[in-house]
Amino acid sequence: MATMMVDGACLCGAITYEAVIDPDRILVCHCTDCQIGGGGAFRWGTLVARDDFALLSGEPKFFRKVAASGNHRALAFCGDCGTSLYGTQADSPQTYSLRIGTTRQARELQPALQIWHGSAYAWTDSLSEIPAHKGQPILGD
Repeated sequence: MATMMVDGACLCGAITYEAVIDPDRILVCHCTDCQIGGGGAFRWGTLVARDDFALLSGEPKFFRKVAASGNHRALAFCGDCGTSLYGTQADSPQTYSLRIGTTRQARELQPALQIWHGSAYAWTDSLSEIPAHKGQPILGD
């Protein structure tokens, strides 16, 4: 198992962290909760052992939810800007499901697996066929 040190922050920078991850274990989750909680078609992340994760600044707020498994999950986010940082077991955190999009190294990383694909939006499989712009296009009035 190759490991990699990553660091990241919420959008406003109030919460910063570092973690040791396995870059070969990054996944995309298409579950409905990730679609709603992430405000998009999916969320991508990786599991990090508790001892391999360190908050450097700030304190996240938590939303507690019941997962499809019936387990209670605590979803960590910045109380100032709302950035989703990680999910973990609510009562006895042993691992963190780190949101890769918050890492400074996100552009170097690539998912290796998709889960809950039965909930995926049909168009996600054909993203490369949709016209793309490098920046914000000027849209008609």
